[in-house]
Amino acid sequence: MKIAYYPDTDSMYIDLSAKSSVESKEVSSGVVLDFDSDGNIVGIDIDNASKKLDLNEIILNKIPADKKTIAA
Repeated sequence: MKIAYYPDTDSMYIDLSAKSSVESKEVSSGVVLDFDSDGNIVGIDIDNASKKLDLNEIILNKIPADKKTIAA
């Protein structure tokens, strides 16, 4: 999984899989889910990310370590 934040557009993309997206659906204003050919979610695109998410902290719990915190 990869998480990329683009400050120039205030957007975030969460890449959940190496598979290519063949379909996209907006599930909420500015939130788009990308699906592969089998219907699995492969990515999440979030516009205006700083208004929708707390970008100052990311907490990884048991992925794969017990707990890691990354602060901006």
